[in-house]
Amino acid sequence: MMTLTTELLAKDIMTPGARCIGENDSLETAARLMADLDIGSLPICGEDGKLKGMLTDRDIVVKAIANGHAADTTTAGALAEGRPFMVDTEDDARHVLELMQEHQVRRIPVIDDHVLVGIVAEADIARRLDAQDTGETVERISR
Repeated sequence: MMTLTTELLAKDIMTPGARCIGENDSLETAARLMADLDIGSLPICGEDGKLKGMLTDRDIVVKAIANGHAADTTTAGALAEGRPFMVDTEDDARHVLELMQEHQVRRIPVIDDHVLVGIVAEADIARRLDAQDTGETVERISR
């Protein structure tokens, strides 16, 4: 395990190759992609290629299906709320953890030159950082 005393960057702890769902794609398409990739969330990318937000499997169920919205006609962009949080590949890992803790998010997209290149999730932190950093981050996210 690594500690944050070394010069770790977002690119050192992220899972590379993140996929996104288009803002105009249906929730049904998003759910199928999540199932195919065995993941629970996807970044939402706009027509301009910029990150618009994050979509989780819980969002699909609680914000859409439970409220009577059809998964085949409701778009991923319809569930994008607020300003998306993201980090750059060259951002310090400490900054990544602070953002996740401050905004209580379990995943944060990583961009390089405005293009999505990866995701840092709680599991990445647990795999790549020491127990103290992992425990502190999970505790502060879960408050």
